[in-house]
Amino acid sequence: MSLESSSAVHKDEKHAGVSLSTREVDTGAQLVAGLTSTFDPDEALRVRRKIDRHIMPLMCGEIQFMDKTTLGSAAILGIQEATHLTTNQLGTVFYLSYLLFEYPQNLALQRFPVGKWMSINIFVWAVALACHAACKNFAGLLVVRLLLGVCEGSITAGFLIVSSMFYTRTEQTLRVGYWFLMNGTAQIISGFISFGVLHIETTGFEPWQWLMIITGLLTLILAISFWFLFPDSPTNAWFLTPDERTIAVQRIKENQTGVENKHFKMEQMVEALTDPKTWLFAFFSALDNVPNSLTNQQTLIVASFGFSALQTTLLSCVPGVVEIVTIFTGVRLAARRPNSRAYVGAAYFVPAWLGILLVNFLPWSDKAGLLIGQFLSGVSTPGFVLSLSWLNSVTAGHTKRVVTNAIMLSAYCIGNSAGPFMWKAQYKPRNHVPWAVIGACYVICPIILLLIRAVLVRENRLRDAEPVDDNEEEYVIERITEDGKRVEVKVDKEFLDLTDRQNRDFRYVL
Repeated sequence: MSLESSSAVHKDEKHAGVSLSTREVDTGAQLVAGLTSTFDPDEALRVRRKIDRHIMPLMCGEIQFMDKTTLGSAAILGIQEATHLTTNQLGTVFYLSYLLFEYPQNLALQRFPVGKWMSINIFVWAVALACHAACKNFAGLLVVRLLLGVCEGSITAGFLIVSSMFYTRTEQTLRVGYWFLMNGTAQIISGFISFGVLHIETTGFEPWQWLMIITGLLTLILAISFWFLFPDSPTNAWFLTPDERTIAVQRIKENQTGVENKHFKMEQMVEALTDPKTWLFAFFSALDNVPNSLTNQQTLIVASFGFSALQTTLLSCVPGVVEIVTIFTGVRLAARRPNSRAYVGAAYFVPAWLGILLVNFLPWSDKAGLLIGQFLSGVSTPGFVLSLSWLNSVTAGHTKRVVTNAIMLSAYCIGNSAGPFMWKAQYKPRNHVPWAVIGACYVICPIILLLIRAVLVRENRLRDAEPVDDNEEEYVIERITEDGKRVEVKVDKEFLDLTDRQNRDFRYVL
């Protein structure tokens, strides 16, 4: 079947429905318009498992976080001495370019096929990462770090869009957690690679250069895999049959967010910019990621406790294990207990605060205690992971979702850009000032999560109190049947590409 786009919205007297251009509705409408919303649950489960098998390995195999932590690892392996730079300089450059290109990257993800656009960015990322090995000064490293920041802007945003296309809101909580926790796996792999390259002895080629070459090659393999295997949408996923594509779209009808719409809608952008929850999530994202400067500082801090380079590279694997365990348990708890995202996210800040107290008040001679405190400070990660999937689930309208994702991730960049400036030489070795700032962030962040929940609870109550509209108009699109006839088929409200404000039947998950 094919679809015929009408040129404008008009009232159809014969069918007593509002006829819409296919340009205005969600792409999923083109598959399921006119169909009943019922489907076999067992068949839907089979389709979801098939989606998992084809999408999750690629998203979980994304090693972009390992690429970012190579800077901290390379600091231990000698990049600072070789180039006369600090990790603070390069860390800030990375996130500033990420910030500048986050919004253009999100627009590109709406305009172009998601899978193909991400694969291009991963390819450029791989080349830039390998080129680190050829850099000997600030100018060269500045260029490659800028390129890494530009490309990074497409990855998390792209994964969020894909997660919302293929999964229900509860499933998104788990899936976003699963692909994000692979960042912890990447830290472990990076630690072992760093340990390995320390044993490579080559004249004129230092261990940190081998680290960049190896991670660049791994990323290149991933870029090729994405180009050929990663789908752009459930409406055209290569591994689904036509019937399975229909089921895949019908499965996510309960989200009331549709699949996607490739046309930018200015009114949705304005709504995103004037929606209070957009800025609450952004404020949380910025503050929660100021402490993320620990990513690049962690190996240096552990080394300052008196451990050797070999011991430090192995100990750098531990935060990865902590991240895997905390994110896995956090998203499982949030998925099992309905409407508990804010409570679960806030709870994980408590042990992080305990870690900060240990690092600051234990005697400097207590290496074991200082290490435990350092590792506990990373327990708060589930809060940010849950906020990503939560924002994705409470925002409808494809353009609005693209804009809110861009704002959320731009705030993430601001926090990460500001964080490195805390770590000054005069604060060493105890770094009490940076730890105080991190502690303050970890007090404010759970409060913001609980405030977001209160705002959404209030909005749901207001909508529950509104009178039911029994006179809603039906919406139709024109379809050409296989025998050439033009027929008008009904489009469900869930696939009209309405925003969460426009659709008064939309209820916010908590």
